[in-house]
Amino acid sequence: MRERNAFNRRYFLAATASAALSATTTARAQEKPQAAGAGEAVKPTQRIVDFIAGFDLKHVPPLALERARTAFVDTVGVMLAGSRSEPAALVLDMVRAEGAAPKVSIVGQSLRSSPQLAALANGVAGHALDFDFTYLQGQLVAPVIPALLPLAESTGATQAETLAAFIAGFEVCSRLSRASPDHSMAAWHGTGTIGAIGAAAACAKLMKLKPAAIPDVLGIAVSTAAGVNANSGTMTKPLHAGQAARNAVLAAELGAHGFSANRTAIEARGGFAGTFARGSQWQPQAFADLGEQFDIAERGYRPKRYPCGGVIHTGIDAALKLRADLERAGLSARDIIAIKAGISRYASERASEQYPASTEAAKFNLQYVVAYSFVHGAPGLAAFGEAAIGDAQVKDLAGRTAVTIDPQFADARGDYPTRLAVMLKNGRTVEEVRVYASGTPQNPMSSAQMAEKFFDCAKEAVSADAAKQIFATLSTLGEQPSLANFWPLLRKA
Repeated sequence: MRERNAFNRRYFLAATASAALSATTTARAQEKPQAAGAGEAVKPTQRIVDFIAGFDLKHVPPLALERARTAFVDTVGVMLAGSRSEPAALVLDMVRAEGAAPKVSIVGQSLRSSPQLAALANGVAGHALDFDFTYLQGQLVAPVIPALLPLAESTGATQAETLAAFIAGFEVCSRLSRASPDHSMAAWHGTGTIGAIGAAAACAKLMKLKPAAIPDVLGIAVSTAAGVNANSGTMTKPLHAGQAARNAVLAAELGAHGFSANRTAIEARGGFAGTFARGSQWQPQAFADLGEQFDIAERGYRPKRYPCGGVIHTGIDAALKLRADLERAGLSARDIIAIKAGISRYASERASEQYPASTEAAKFNLQYVVAYSFVHGAPGLAAFGEAAIGDAQVKDLAGRTAVTIDPQFADARGDYPTRLAVMLKNGRTVEEVRVYASGTPQNPMSSAQMAEKFFDCAKEAVSADAAKQIFATLSTLGEQPSLANFWPLLRKA
């Protein structure tokens, strides 16, 4: 840890907002655009166009800037680690075979490619480990930074322009989710649907497109948005993030050259609302405060402590608490007869039932992560490798773990509570209930935990010195003009 403590403390504090990271606060813009009047119909596309065209970092409260920088630190760290994953390697092979002009960097790789293909590779790497932060209905913002990085490099964008583009994309993703609150319940994977449109908005901002071109960019993005929850637990889930990032760059580049689309494709008949929100709530008034209120500050987001599906994190937290209690009593996982895990219906639909046969399946298997936590402690990156999945003791304990719908939590959504009841050989039963997972406002990750996560991830792909420089740049993003010295740091030599 000496190397980690050697970097400037200013960088450390600037990058990690600690307990404030996800907390709900009151943060208003210093300069507020005119909100839609009472009784006036909100037109989402026009609100987005006005927001992107008029948005400036001077409108942003300090907490929003702080959280945006931390989002870059967290996302790039996870991308560096994810660049070593099997899904990322397979996509990289395809990108290499395409033979595109080596114009921009791919995070964690020596290969350079086109902005679109780099965005694809970056997006898959960023979501492959399921370690990227969550917001509202899952990892909605996952495609935004993977799309912005290659575009920023190809256009020579400044640090401030890149930071502003991310905030713009975050806010658009947030309004789309708030307008369609049942999106994920309708089986859509918001990373590939909402994320694609938000990332396209971010790219339009970064490219400084004229307001007349932005509706076409959004319309193109609506038609390329895709992703269903059925592919959770497979390599196709991170592919949703990759294709959303690539399609965002595609939409912005085409729109910039006059490629046409329905200019109200978000709210038009047969558009986003009519397709992705069909049969469920559609609340366009969510766009009324776009540019007036910054959700990244008001609502925050949830960084992940563990590299797996967020719906099972409370199960891990509960298991770790009980494991510590058992150790204090001189007991261990070998003294457990059976485990009963009570969860919500929503969580049960997103947690697989069979013992995992792959990394992707293990990341969504509650029985596996609970058993692993009792046997080995907190699951890190190695917990989802072949050796860990094949651990006989973990497999045996997972087989004695039953998952049920807890009556108290049956209809819970968003917090994913878990009740663990553990039956011991001595006849006792111990219980732990966790409603709020690590990383939530009620149980925030510390600054030290956030920094440790970044460096643990980064070491998978780059040197310790490069990791420190990446951390320093991203944690103060916007304070220096250029990113020219940043791009070589992301590439593995």
